[in-house]
Amino acid sequence: MAWRIENGSTLVDGRWCDGPLYIAGAGLAPAIDGARRLDASGLLILPGIVDIHGDAFERHIMPRPGVRFDTKLALLDTDRQLVANGITTAFHGVTVSWEPGLRSAEAAQAFVQTLTELRDTLACDTRLHLRWETFALDEAVQVARWLELSPAPILAFNDHTTGSVLKGTIARKIGQMAERSGVSRDDYMALLDRVWSRRDAVPAAIEGLAARARAHGNVLLAHDEASPGERTRFRALGAASSEFPLTLDTAEAARAVGEDVILGAPNVVRGGSHNGALDAGDAVRRNLCTVLTSDYHYPSPLYAAFTLAGGDLDKLASLWPLVSGNPARVARLADRGSLRCGQRADLILVDAADMSHPQVVATIVAGEIVYARRALDRDLMSNLAHAAE
Repeated sequence: MAWRIENGSTLVDGRWCDGPLYIAGAGLAPAIDGARRLDASGLLILPGIVDIHGDAFERHIMPRPGVRFDTKLALLDTDRQLVANGITTAFHGVTVSWEPGLRSAEAAQAFVQTLTELRDTLACDTRLHLRWETFALDEAVQVARWLELSPAPILAFNDHTTGSVLKGTIARKIGQMAERSGVSRDDYMALLDRVWSRRDAVPAAIEGLAARARAHGNVLLAHDEASPGERTRFRALGAASSEFPLTLDTAEAARAVGEDVILGAPNVVRGGSHNGALDAGDAVRRNLCTVLTSDYHYPSPLYAAFTLAGGDLDKLASLWPLVSGNPARVARLADRGSLRCGQRADLILVDAADMSHPQVVATIVAGEIVYARRALDRDLMSNLAHAAE
């Protein structure tokens, strides 16, 4: 179906344009005669949000410690939440850990299998972000197999083990981690001791998996880098972006050589980090953050961009790449993140009458209206019904 979206303000390459936007099939097209008219009066038309790090789906699987729901049910519900919040591409951050329970290798296997089966039926373009805990040595072989999936997953190196043992930023979460794993604190600590005893094998495992990822063309990220030295180390392994660096000088080291720095949008919305990490809003203002992700809260990418804009539409135009074009670039998705002709038709229509509380009115993924909270023309509901057939 061809669409003509008119009367809105469309963000194209950092500028607001008033002319109509045309969609033909899954892509953005030049003017089309006879296209179905879609009235976007009073709305902003923005490139869809590309979320390259989000694990809020875990709360759909386990909303309370020990209370577990079916993975398919969780993914279907997550999908509805994604598109309702303007996220048109999502990389689900599934952790592959040495822990039992929610982040176990078995849970990851079930998640990957279910997502693979469901993916073509989901409204959001949903992909994998494999968060491999680097001390999960026995799981490295399975992670290497998953790197060959299509579409290619992102691989992130995570080390929450060292912080737990050395009483760094993670240590205070031991009780929460034990509860998540379904074991007592004492049993968790005993398991942690056994895992820590294999620490000398970790560097070689990281290097081996990084080599596999480079050979297959997967995007590599390094999570929670604690120093410029760690940034240098992971850069050499092929991780060209720093994901959630723990220190200001680490972010500065990445940006000094033009690398992307990825932080959480909830940090911006809340006015700071919940665990004492970098202030993402300050990092954006200092050009030390180039990508914002949902992290643990799907509404936050939309709200973060508007929060940083402070009611200024021109500023919003300059900030929107943080949640769309830049993460698309990091994920090597050249077909989305902007509303130029020829790009994939992933876009959202936003009511910004109250810029402190923007509302997604409609979400379009690959030319399909997958979410709408009000009729945009007289025939919209029948169009949606037709599209669902």
